[in-house]
Amino acid sequence: MTKDSSGEEQHEQWLGKLQGTKEYAFDRPALHTEVFGLQFANPIGLAAGFDKHATALPQLASLGFGFLEVGTVTPKAQPGNPKPRMFRIPEEQAMLNRMGFNSNGAEWLAEKLNSQKLAVPLGINIGKNKDTSNERATEDYVECFRMFAQFAEYIAINVSSPNTPGLRDLQEKAFLQNLLARLPKQFPVFVKIAPELSNAQLQDIVDVVGNREHTGIIATNTLKTEEGGISGKPLRNRSTHVIRELYRISKGEIPIIGVGGIFSADDAYEKIRAGSCLVQLYTGLEYQGPGLIKKLKQGLVELLQRDGFASVGQAVGKDNV
Repeated sequence: MTKDSSGEEQHEQWLGKLQGTKEYAFDRPALHTEVFGLQFANPIGLAAGFDKHATALPQLASLGFGFLEVGTVTPKAQPGNPKPRMFRIPEEQAMLNRMGFNSNGAEWLAEKLNSQKLAVPLGINIGKNKDTSNERATEDYVECFRMFAQFAEYIAINVSSPNTPGLRDLQEKAFLQNLLARLPKQFPVFVKIAPELSNAQLQDIVDVVGNREHTGIIATNTLKTEEGGISGKPLRNRSTHVIRELYRISKGEIPIIGVGGIFSADDAYEKIRAGSCLVQLYTGLEYQGPGLIKKLKQGLVELLQRDGFASVGQAVGKDNV
């Protein structure tokens, strides 16, 4: 496996140079969808981690995304893991990251978001600080939620990054029940889960999430390896499998945001037919550049027309019927 250790520097340079443009505009009624009363012009979103610190949200919105997600953000600022910590793996069309929730902290991000006005829905992905014990983790999530609810259309609860020791233990049923009980019932929340969960663990997630209004699931985070989390094409099939199982177990009653290995309209459509009402990408954008979002939307319209669907919503979960 050939790893390019300059991944983080390349990413930051690309993000810093990003310019808004109208050439990526593409809108069709078939792409419009609604989740928890939120209106999305299209189902293509930016995954958390790409713009951790809200560096270029207006520019990213201009690329044609239906929604954006920033973070992961932690209550207190923390440096994350030592560099190098992000790598490209070109022969696998993958990324390896061991960022470790590098964050400027909740107050810093809130101040920055206070001056942002976006034309698309914004999700904010929250996590616990590395030095916060799992026994006290609920307080970190509640603190971040209270800080960011005023800026976000939804909050994503990250309990599945492989790069914070012990974090994935928070996917356990009792912790999630306690945490979700502390959050306002009418505010949209998505729980981001790992790709390696068993069907029994997925059942537990569905049991917890299904008992709270306005709660969905983001499936999935990166694959865990000894070196860090793997995203991109190696993740695609596993994340789609998890989406399909979640849709089956929940009988299609829980909104799912599908993420992992989306490089083409066929990839996005596969996740929609498996059960995702929305999808997100990260690694595909790193490799294919800003024109990818328009290509995905154009391709989705063609695929929907081919299969006789008038809207994205009609295609959700059709492979499970």
